[in-house]
Amino acid sequence: MPNPHPRGFTDLKALTAAVGDDLGVSDWLTIDQPRIDAFAEATGDRQCTPADVDRAAQRPHASTIAHSYLVLSLLPALVASIVSYDGWPTRLNYGSNKVRYPAPVTCGSRVRAQATLVAVTPTSAGLQVTTRVTLEHEYGGQLQPRPALVADVLTLLVD
Repeated sequence: MPNPHPRGFTDLKALTAAVGDDLGVSDWLTIDQPRIDAFAEATGDRQCTPADVDRAAQRPHASTIAHSYLVLSLLPALVASIVSYDGWPTRLNYGSNKVRYPAPVTCGSRVRAQATLVAVTPTSAGLQVTTRVTLEHEYGGQLQPRPALVADVLTLLVD
């Protein structure tokens, strides 16, 4: 069940105490063809699998599929609906580690993020927070057996 409100952290003690915790899941988001097309236009990546509906209909999924980087780009908004770091005035997307795409996201699928707090590491720039994000997806009302994406997302918290 999605979180009605993001789990908020305002201090280091609470944040480090939550390492290992399941932080919850986001709401579902539908991946439709206009979103896929807009991503292709914005990035100039017009591969036939995501963009060519007629050609994609002849492929095993019988549908276009979302660009892998489109799927990855959804994580900041989805994770922000799960967790917030209100105790730090500056929060930066610091990158991702171990990004994997175990299954494609077909057009018309719904995706949602599940987040687990993996680590909090002090650095010279601030606190580096590692969150493991698993992007579940369903197609035709069926939750798919393999996730669409698994990534360790890095957030830098700066005082």
